[in-house]
Amino acid sequence: GDVPLDENGYIKGPHVPVRYRQDWTTTGPEQVDYVAVSPVQIVSVATSMIPFLEHDDANRALMGSNMQRQAVPLLRPERPLVGTGLEAQAARDSGMVIVSRTDGDVVYVDATEIRVRASGQLSAASGSQVIEKGQELKYKLSKYQRSNQDTCLNQKPLVRIGEKVVAGQVLADGSSTEGGELALGQNIVVA
Repeated sequence: GDVPLDENGYIKGPHVPVRYRQDWTTTGPEQVDYVAVSPVQIVSVATSMIPFLEHDDANRALMGSNMQRQAVPLLRPERPLVGTGLEAQAARDSGMVIVSRTDGDVVYVDATEIRVRASGQLSAASGSQVIEKGQELKYKLSKYQRSNQDTCLNQKPLVRIGEKVVAGQVLADGSSTEGGELALGQNIVVA
C-alpha cells in the first residue's frame, strides 16, 4: 500500500491515516490490524479503469463503471490511448490472455496452439511441475467459444515462430484485449 514501513515491516511514524467504520481518521500504528495492498483497492476494477477518476462527478463515474461491466467484445479491439496503467493487469487477471510460464523460443504457432521450448539455465516452477530446459510447452487457444453472456470468446496469437519470450510475457490476446491490455471500446478521432 502507501503506508511507509521500516526494514522489519512495521509501520513508521507515531500516527497513520486509517479507515474505521466508513470514516477517515488517524491513530497509532499499534492499533492497525490490516493494511491495503494498494490504494486502488478502495474502488472496483471497473471504476479503477476510468482515467482521472478523482476529477469526475460521482454519479457519472458510477454510470461509467456500470457501462464498462456491460461491454461486449469487439471485432477489432483497440487499447486505450489514455489509460490508468491497470489495463494490462486486469487483462491478465481475467484469465483470457495466455501468458508464458517460462523463458524460451517459440517453435510453433497457429490459430489453435502455441508451442514454446524452454531455454536458458533457469528452469521455472509451474505449480508442482518443474519445467526442464529444452522441454516444449503447449498452449491451447480458445477459438470461437460461447461465453456465459452469449458472446464469442476467441484468442489470437501475438508471437511468431523463432521469437524469444520471457516468463510472464503475453503470448495470445483474448476477445477484449489488444497487446495484452484490456480494450473495451474504440478510441475516438477528434479534429
